[in-house]
Amino acid sequence: IMNEDKYVVEGLYGVYLLYCTNPEYEGRTYIGYTVDPNRRIKQHNRGTHSGGARRTNNRGPWEMVLLVYGFPNDISALGFEWAWQHPDRSRRLRHVTKKKHHEKMYDFHLRVLSEMLRVGPWNRLALTIRWLKQEFAREFPSDLSPPRHMPIAYGPVISKKIGQSQGTTSQTSVQDDDKCLCYFCYEVVCQSEKITCISPGCLLAAHVICLAKVFRKGSFIIAVEGRCPECDAHILWGDLVRKMRGCYSNLTSSGTDSRAHCD
Repeated sequence: IMNEDKYVVEGLYGVYLLYCTNPEYEGRTYIGYTVDPNRRIKQHNRGTHSGGARRTNNRGPWEMVLLVYGFPNDISALGFEWAWQHPDRSRRLRHVTKKKHHEKMYDFHLRVLSEMLRVGPWNRLALTIRWLKQEFAREFPSDLSPPRHMPIAYGPVISKKIGQSQGTTSQTSVQDDDKCLCYFCYEVVCQSEKITCISPGCLLAAHVICLAKVFRKGSFIIAVEGRCPECDAHILWGDLVRKMRGCYSNLTSSGTDSRAHCD
């Protein structure tokens, strides 16, 4: 969803990287979690009295240069934040070499991030890596590029809460859903179990479990991506789950790429 030159992200759970531009502290970094990037950067630059972190207090200005989002909930995002902050203590990142003597902390954080995106459980999530400040953007090493289902985007964002009107349905629609049959098992699908395609105009309706079995590959527990059996569109599992939570309500038949309209 576009809002002038900014992308609107619904139900955002994000982990960000700050870079200090104060000449006295230039090059210092900070990793944090947020549901509202624009509010959070203001808090960091205004100080602890406005909700900023102690480590960033009186050391600004800070720039929020990178945001990773698409986590299913705050617990998942906070776990990612902790591991990015403490790669030496995370059992999933034991293979990552320690910071080199002449390596800048900013470069080290990006190296750790590139490793994190390629190991479980994070490599199974429908994450987006967004450079909020393009002048700070770096290319990921060819051998450590993010999985192909994780887009790399550029530009600022606006977070949007999922409103009650988007997350709930009227009594009439619930009654209609009670009459809906699953595409796969032909059993009745109630609203709480129903998953639908993200492509505008597609009529697919199924049980979450039934579609997950189709999307899941090999021995993996979590589905990543697949093709809609109704319209044959390529879909990320994380986007389907986000639609269940109320995202993508503004998509119309004129939309072309769901990730471009609602990251």
